[in-house]
Amino acid sequence: MFKILAKINKLILPSFTKQRLDLAKAKKWQLAIIGYRYYVTARALG
Repeated sequence: MFKILAKINKLILPSFTKQRLDLAKAKKWQLAIIGYRYYVTARALG
């Protein structure tokens, strides 16, 4: 299930690493998206 979710996230959600977002200057909603993507990716790989 998480592998499918990870593929959907890759297509829909923005990639902040490609935009070179500084985590210290990130807004709360950006940090929430980063955390969510990390959680799903970690579960898909594990």
